[in-house]
Amino acid sequence: MVSLPKEFNYRMPAEWEKQKSTWVAWPHNKKDWPNKFRQIPSVFAEIISQISKVQKVNIIVENIKSKKKIIKFLKDYKTKYKNLKFIVCKTNRVWLRDSFPFFIKDRKNKKILLDWEFNAWAKYQDFQKDNKICAKIKKITNLKTLKPILKKRKVVLEGGSIDVNGKGTLLTTKECLLSKIQERNPGISKLEYENLFEKYLGIKKVLWLNKGITGDDTHGHIDDIARFIDEKKIFIAYENNKKDANYKNLKANYNIISKMNKNKELEIIKLPMPKPKFIEGARVPASYLNFYIANKIVLVPVFKDKKDKMILKIFRKHFYKRKIIPIDCSNLIWGFGAVHCLTQQEPI
Repeated sequence: MVSLPKEFNYRMPAEWEKQKSTWVAWPHNKKDWPNKFRQIPSVFAEIISQISKVQKVNIIVENIKSKKKIIKFLKDYKTKYKNLKFIVCKTNRVWLRDSFPFFIKDRKNKKILLDWEFNAWAKYQDFQKDNKICAKIKKITNLKTLKPILKKRKVVLEGGSIDVNGKGTLLTTKECLLSKIQERNPGISKLEYENLFEKYLGIKKVLWLNKGITGDDTHGHIDDIARFIDEKKIFIAYENNKKDANYKNLKANYNIISKMNKNKELEIIKLPMPKPKFIEGARVPASYLNFYIANKIVLVPVFKDKKDKMILKIFRKHFYKRKIIPIDCSNLIWGFGAVHCLTQQEPI
C-alpha cells in the first residue's frame, strides 16, 4: 500500500501496481476499421487471452447473443476462461482507456470510480453510449463514484491524455489539453488542470510535453509519445529521420523533458518510432509507446517493422521481471488506437 500525503485525499495508482483485473470491450463498430474489421476480433482475442493467463479480464459486450459468439471465437486461443467475466453494456467504440472511468484510491486505500465526461475527443458526434459507461460500471462494482467539477461544470478527460507514476508526477501534452483544436474544456487553464490533477489524482508535479504524433486523431495523447515505466523511468518516443513529420515535435518533447530533468531525478529512455505506416493513403499513429502493463506481462504493439526486434529487447531489459509479449497491431492501428487505448486497469 502506498501511503497518501496528508494534503491529498485521492491517489491514482500507477499501471504497474498490482491489478485486480483489466477491462476491455469487444469490437463491434465496423466504421472504426473500414475494410479491415474482419481482422480485428482476432487481435482482441489475442490480447484477452494473454491477459487472462495472469489476471481477470472483464469483457464489455453489446448483448448476450454476442457473448456466446465471443466465447466460441476465443476457443482458438489459449484463453483461461475462469478469468473471464462478461458485462453487457452498449458502447459507441471500444477505446476504454478514454471512455471508461479511472480507478483511484482514497485515504483508506478504498477504490473509487472517477467519472470524467467523455465527448469522443471533441471530434466525433457519436459518444452518448460511451459517456454512460460509468453508470453501468458503478452498478456492477458497487464502488463509490466521484465526478470532477470545475466552475460548476463537468470536466472532460481521457485516460490516454495522461500518464502517472503513482507517486505524484503526471505526464501530459499541451496540444491535447490546451489547444483550441478539439478543445475538450473551453476556458480551463493550465493551472486549473494542474489543480484538478492535484485534487483528484494526488499529483504534485505535471510534466507538460508539447505535441503528439502525426495521424493521432485524439490531437496529442501522451500514451503514444511518453510513458512512465516505473516511478523514476520514462520511455519517450524519438524519430531519427529528419525528413519525417514527427522528427521536429518528438525532438522538442525530448528537449523539454531533458530541461525539466536537470537534477537527473528521472531516467529518460529513448524509444525509436517505427517506419511511417499508411493504410488506404492515411498515416496512422503507429507507436511502440502504446503498450499495456499487466501483473506479470507487458503487451507491446509491433507493426511488422524492422525495429520490432530491437524494441522488444529494450522492453525486456527494463521490464526484466515481466514477460514481454508482442501484439501485432498492423491492422488494429487502422482504428487509430493500439493495446493501451483499448485496455483499462483496475487496481486491487
